This record gives sequence, structure tokens and C-alpha cells, in this order.
Amino acid sequence: MKLIHTSDWHLGHLLYNYDRGEEQSSMLNQLTEIVKKEQPDVFLLCGDVFDTPQPSTSVQKMFIEGMLAIHEACPGMVMVMTAGNHDSGSKHEVNKELWQFVGGHVIGNIYKDAIDKHIIEIPGKGYVIAVPYAYEKFIPENFFKDLTARVKEVNKDNLPVIMTAHTTVNGVDFTGHERVNEKTIGNIDSVGIETFGEGYDYLALGHIHKPQFIHTGKHNVRYSGSPIAVSFDESYNHTVSIVEISGHGERPEVREVEIENIKPLVTLPVDGYGTYEEVMEILKKFEPVRPSYVRLQVKVEDSLPYNANYSASILCEEKGCSFCLFNTKRKEAEASEIKTMSVDEFMSCAPIEIFTKYIESQGMDVSGEMRTMVESVIAEVNEEKRNNNK
Repeated sequence: MKLIHTSDWHLGHLLYNYDRGEEQSSMLNQLTEIVKKEQPDVFLLCGDVFDTPQPSTSVQKMFIEGMLAIHEACPGMVMVMTAGNHDSGSKHEVNKELWQFVGGHVIGNIYKDAIDKHIIEIPGKGYVIAVPYAYEKFIPENFFKDLTARVKEVNKDNLPVIMTAHTTVNGVDFTGHERVNEKTIGNIDSVGIETFGEGYDYLALGHIHKPQFIHTGKHNVRYSGSPIAVSFDESYNHTVSIVEISGHGERPEVREVEIENIKPLVTLPVDGYGTYEEVMEILKKFEPVRPSYVRLQVKVEDSLPYNANYSASILCEEKGCSFCLFNTKRKEAEASEIKTMSVDEFMSCAPIEIFTKYIESQGMDVSGEMRTMVESVIAEVNEEKRNNNK
């Protein structure tokens, strides 16, 4: 079986209010060419298709047209699309019957009482166990193991078995993701690899944006990563994975194909921070190969000049680039870091506690007046919530 593994497209993503439709259309065109060249048996899209659960009409249109072009590039290929934590699982499945006319299978929800809905047979080639993102409490105990056991019953010809998931796995390299620790990434608590059992030949993962293997000794658990960068901190190559498996129990052969971003994300200076004057001088000398988004890294003692954003925007515009932000670092806050919490820890904290932790992490104290103001806002939100529930 030959498959293309991709995930985390985040269609509709705005980068500091800049629309990225042109870049994402280019990405879809490149994927179409890759499919045309590779002629895979399966195309796996493992979650976070969209950046929000409510994508605009134009973004949905881009997705549909892109997927239809991918289908036309290899009409006999089976397409499997699962929902991620950025997607709406129920909306993901609205047109599932229509997608079947072009070999598309859409899985947005967990079917604990009908697990066969998660098992897709690729005639003569193998099986795909398609599992979307879901809160842990909605995933039945031993769900993945039950799925592989079910496939074992029907896989009489010993064909390859692929499993998908959209989650955080222990041991992942989370470079490029914000608000993370070893337990939680993007508000998803990590799970051990043992959660998935052992009946699959390749575990196609989504959620983490850096392409990588999770080391199990079998070379068969992989994040494809995002095809184009979603944040400035994703300073690594972005790819899709080409996977070939000769038979059940065999080691997958994996190749990466790089996706070119027609408008890359550039950080200046490339390493570290500089003073405002130093960074503006670097920007003046910057000669972009192509139009880019620009982030400037500045160390400040007090504050930036009042016209800093305007000056940077004008310089970037002259170079055909888009200025996004000054990423500032204050000397007094260098040793102070906010502690990242797991989802359970976060949910157990009162809102005022979370606010206090954040302010203290910035090297400041929460004054009585500030606390009173925040508590007042929290009370108003709670009151509105109660009224909406009546």
C-alpha cells in the first residue's frame, strides 16, 4: 500500500490579520502535483483541516475545489479525512455521503457503538482505521485496541493496516507550539504510545506541526506536520510524507516531500534579540528573496518608540513584505516564566488564579484595584452565562 500522509492545513488561518488564502491555494496546488506524480492508494488528511470550527464560505470553497483537484489527479485513490481539535466534528461530516462519490471518507466523530464506521477497507491493498480528535472522556477505554482487534478478524490476506489519530503523544518534539510542556500541547494532554495497541503497521498522526517520528523502535509512528508554517516559531522544513508498506508486519518506507511557502515567515534578527535601533538597521538592510511576513525581535528596557509599528510597516512595505509584530523581551522579565498547566490543572483553577499567575510571571504584582476589576468582569461573564442558560 502507498499513501500520502498530511495534516494541520489550518485553512482560513489569519497571520496577524493577514489573509493567507494565496499561500494555502499554492499549497493545495503543490499537493495536487505530488498526488499526480506519486499515484498513491490512499490520501490521509489527519485533522485540523480548518483553522476554526466555523470556516468562511470562501475557505470551504477552497477546500472543496482543492480536494476535487487532488481526486482528479489520481481518481482511483481513496481519500480519508478526519477532524482535528480546530475542526467541528459534526460539520466535518455534513457532506460525507457526497464525498463518497469521489472515493472520500469523512470521519468527524467517535462511534463507540458502531466501531466499523472507523474501519475503511482499501480493496486489495489494506485497511485504514480512521480516528478523529475527541476529548479523552468521549473515547471508550481500549477503543484503539478494539479497532485493531476488529481489523484482525477481517484481514484474512494479511494486508497493511494504517491507523490515524489527532493527539499529543509522549516524547514528541513540540518546537513551534506555544503554551506547551511535556504533558500538554494545544490544550491536548499527551498519551502514551501504548494507548494505540500494536495491531497497526503505520500510525498517521496529526496535531503537531513539526514532521517527525515518535521513536518506538519500529519506525512506524509519525507526525506529518503542517505543510506550511502556522507561526513564526515553526522555523523548519514543512513537508508531506509518502509512505509505502509491502505487507502487514513489514516496516514502512517513508519519504518526505517539501512544500514551498510562496510567502515565508521571516524573523529578524535570525538568532536572539537586538535593541530597537539595531533591529531597524537589520530591517533596512534586509533583501527578501520573495514577499515575506516579518517579525522583529527587540529587547527593551522600557517601551518601544511611539511610531515603531508605523516605521517598521513602511520599511516592510517598501520591500514588498508584510510587517506582523515586534516580539519584545524585557530584561526584568527574562528570568520569569509562566508555568504551563495541563488541561486538568487549568480546569481546576479559578479564573482569578489563572490571571494572577500570568501577571506574576511577567514580573508584576496584582494590585487590589486590578484584582477588583478582573473579579468584576468575571462576575459579569458568569451572570450573562446564567441568563443565556435560562
